[in-house]
Amino acid sequence: MNAKTFLALLARDAHVARRNFLPLLLQTLLQPMLLVFVLGRVLTSSGMMPLAYKSMLLPGIIALSMLLAGIQAVAMPLIAEFQFTKEIEDRLLAPIEIEWVAIEKVLSGMIQALLAGLVVLPAAWLMVGKGVALQLGHPIEFLAVTLLVALLSSAVGLSLGCSIGQTQIGLMFSLVLAPMIFFGCTYYPWSALASFPVLRRVVLANPIVYASEGLRASLVPQFPHLPTLAIFGALICFDLFFLLFGLNRFRRKAVS
Repeated sequence: MNAKTFLALLARDAHVARRNFLPLLLQTLLQPMLLVFVLGRVLTSSGMMPLAYKSMLLPGIIALSMLLAGIQAVAMPLIAEFQFTKEIEDRLLAPIEIEWVAIEKVLSGMIQALLAGLVVLPAAWLMVGKGVALQLGHPIEFLAVTLLVALLSSAVGLSLGCSIGQTQIGLMFSLVLAPMIFFGCTYYPWSALASFPVLRRVVLANPIVYASEGLRASLVPQFPHLPTLAIFGALICFDLFFLLFGLNRFRRKAVS
């Protein structure tokens, strides 16, 4: 790998992200903040939800923000570059292996996903007000989970960006991402599905479940969550699957 070329590609994506900082910030913050305000502030303040719901909700919102930021940062540019602007052709001419062009995209998406999590955490914490009982007794576990979630988001973005056409973007959000989010334990713990035994097992095939439960286990361990080993094992497996699948799809589109 030509390290200088790789860093140049990464620097270019960073420059584009800085230029579009405000739209990216609004895109990252708007939906999570609306959800935090309605679910974590309005419903708890009105007494319709217990105050403890704030603490349980916040890790799920962070997971959601990171996943959306990483997926959008990788999938949307890839769809445009392969099918509309053809900008990807310039990148493929760089003195670097094809797979490293895709890995640079994944790394760029990971950075944006991590930044989204760092921005949303304090912003959401301030918005929900008093009564949030987050704990950071295991910082290494929290760091490991966030890195795995960031990689998951960008790897899923790579897979979607190389598999979906420009006219299918709406379907991607409505038929793929929306069900994954609503059944991804972002607004409730996995244990809340105890009354739905079949659904409780089916959702284990959803990688967002492990992102939400992983952040819940590291930030609010006082709430029920999946076993830590199961969370890490599943996140690593999903990361590898989507990364390898995305790299394969990227190569096929690049050489076709």
